[in-house]
Amino acid sequence: MKKQDIDEIIYNKNVIEFLTVAVNFCTILESDEQLSRTEWIDKMLKILPLMYLKASLLPDTVESIEEPPAAFVREEDYARVASIVNGIMGEEDVYLDVFMDEMKYSERPISANVSENIADIYQDVRNFVSVYQMELTDLMQSAINICNSNFRTYWGQKLVNVLRPLHTLKSREHESDYNDDFLNMEDSWD
Repeated sequence: MKKQDIDEIIYNKNVIEFLTVAVNFCTILESDEQLSRTEWIDKMLKILPLMYLKASLLPDTVESIEEPPAAFVREEDYARVASIVNGIMGEEDVYLDVFMDEMKYSERPISANVSENIADIYQDVRNFVSVYQMELTDLMQSAINICNSNFRTYWGQKLVNVLRPLHTLKSREHESDYNDDFLNMEDSWD
């Protein structure tokens, strides 16, 4: 494949847009800024659907090299992200997951963790971002292929699953705010 053809793939508009959203996602998770649960959920509910959309538009590619790019996210990076998210989510980290294959054979509900799902998504997305940040041009096409494949088979479903508990928490918060406002209005009538 000619360099011009490869450049058209690795610098494709959809790839760059996904990269932009992915960098923002990683920045939120890697930031030292202490976000409240409400602020963090609000950011995730905005970036995750956008990341899903942009990942679904990634071009189909083929492996361009025999050996895939090395994983940049180490076990301790994964654990740090999972721990930070767990700390933010607290008791709300665990949720019931009905879209797990194991659910078909289980008589009991199966739980999942927001923190683990976010860390799983982070791992694949960060590996992709790292290839581009390090300007490893010869690995970029493979990185697109791997990220696209993993999105379809693995982290895309995790992303969709984690939206449900985050949405529920955000909705509860709005409902609580609405009820508080209504009670304050009733007090002013007296």
